[in-house]
Amino acid sequence: MKRRLLITVTATLWASLVQAGDMPFPLTPPAIDAASWVLMDATTGQVLTAGNPDERRNPASLTKLMTGYVVDRAIDQKKITRDDIVTVGKDAWAAGNPVFKGSSLMFLKPGDKLSVRDLSRGVIIDSGNDACVALADYVAGSEANFVKLMNHYVESLGLTNTHFETVHGLDAPGQFSSASDMAKLSRAIIDGEPDFYAMYKEKTLTWNGITQNNRNGLLWDNNLHVDGLKTGHTATAGFNIIASNVVGQHRLIAVVMGGKSAKGREEQARKLLVWGQNTFDTVQLFHGGKKIGTENVWYGNPHQVEVGTANDVYLSLPRSEVQNVKAKYVINRKSLDAPLKANETIGEIQVMDKDKQLASYPLVMLQAVDEAGIITRIEDYIKQKL
Repeated sequence: MKRRLLITVTATLWASLVQAGDMPFPLTPPAIDAASWVLMDATTGQVLTAGNPDERRNPASLTKLMTGYVVDRAIDQKKITRDDIVTVGKDAWAAGNPVFKGSSLMFLKPGDKLSVRDLSRGVIIDSGNDACVALADYVAGSEANFVKLMNHYVESLGLTNTHFETVHGLDAPGQFSSASDMAKLSRAIIDGEPDFYAMYKEKTLTWNGITQNNRNGLLWDNNLHVDGLKTGHTATAGFNIIASNVVGQHRLIAVVMGGKSAKGREEQARKLLVWGQNTFDTVQLFHGGKKIGTENVWYGNPHQVEVGTANDVYLSLPRSEVQNVKAKYVINRKSLDAPLKANETIGEIQVMDKDKQLASYPLVMLQAVDEAGIITRIEDYIKQKL
C-alpha cells in the first residue's frame, strides 16, 4: 500500500542543493575575495553559499575553537569545572618558549593561579597561546595528550578535512582544516553550553593589568548582531575569521579563510552575513510528534494511527520562494499490520519542487498499536480477502 498526502509547506530546499551545484532558484550570492568560504544556517546546518569549502588550509588561531570545545566537553563530562584553579606551568610561559615569540598571548607567568573560566576567556578573547597550553596541561596532562583529544572530536564531529598538531594553531606541519569543517565545529560550539558560548561575544579582557580587545572587529558593529566566534592569522594561513550573527531566531555562521587583510576578512564575512539575513529565513517545516496524517492499521487496537516526524524539521529558505514547495508522504509497506511500535519508521516524507524531489525525512508512527483481540483479527482477515 502506498498512501500519499499532499500538503503545502512554506519552505524551499534551495540551500540543501548548493553544494551539489544544483540550484533551482536564481539567487546570486556576493563575490567573496578570499581563498575559501562558507555561509551556513546554524539551525539546519545547510550551506547557503560556499567557495572551495573543502580545501585544506592552515586554520591558524581558528584552532582555538577546538581547544575551547574540548575544554567544554571536559566540563560537561564533569572531569573539571569552570571554577577549578589552574597553576600555570613553565611551558605556558612565553619568555621560556621561543615558539610564542611575537604571537598572541594572555601574558601568563609560571606559578600564576587562575580559574578554568578565566583561562578560557584568555583563549577566546585574547587568543592567548599561553592560555591554550595551560588549559591543555590541566585537562589532559600535556599538550600531546590534549591534541589527541582534539583529533578524537574531529572524528566524532565528522570533520573529514581537519587534523590538529597543536593546541593553539601556530604553524605546524600536518595541521589543516577547511571552511566547511570550521562551520560545523562552530555550529557544535553554538549548540553547546550557552554560558560558554557567551564568552565569544566579550569585547575586552584585562589580566595582570593588561587590557586586550577581542580581534573580531565585527563585535563592534551594532547593526550586524555578531556574537562570535574567532579570528586567526599567520603568514601561511592569511587572514581567517568565523563570525556568527542572530537576527530574531535566524542564526548564520560565516567562515572566511585566506583573506587579504584583517579588515578585508571582516568585510567578506559581513557581506556573507548581510546577504544571508536579507535573503533567507529559517522555517520549521514539521513539528516532531505532531500528526500530518492518519492511517488505518489492520489487526490492531486502535484501528487508526497518527503519523508524522519524530523530531522537529527546520529548513533555511529563500524568502522569495515561500509557498512554492509541496510535501507528500509515502508508506513503504503493502499494509500496516499490528503490532507497531511508537516512532517505528513506516515510510518517508518527500519534499518536492514540482516533480523534483529535494529532500526526504522518515515517516514514523506517533503511537504504538497493540495487536487486537482474536475476533477483530478474524474480521480484518476476512475484509482483506474480500
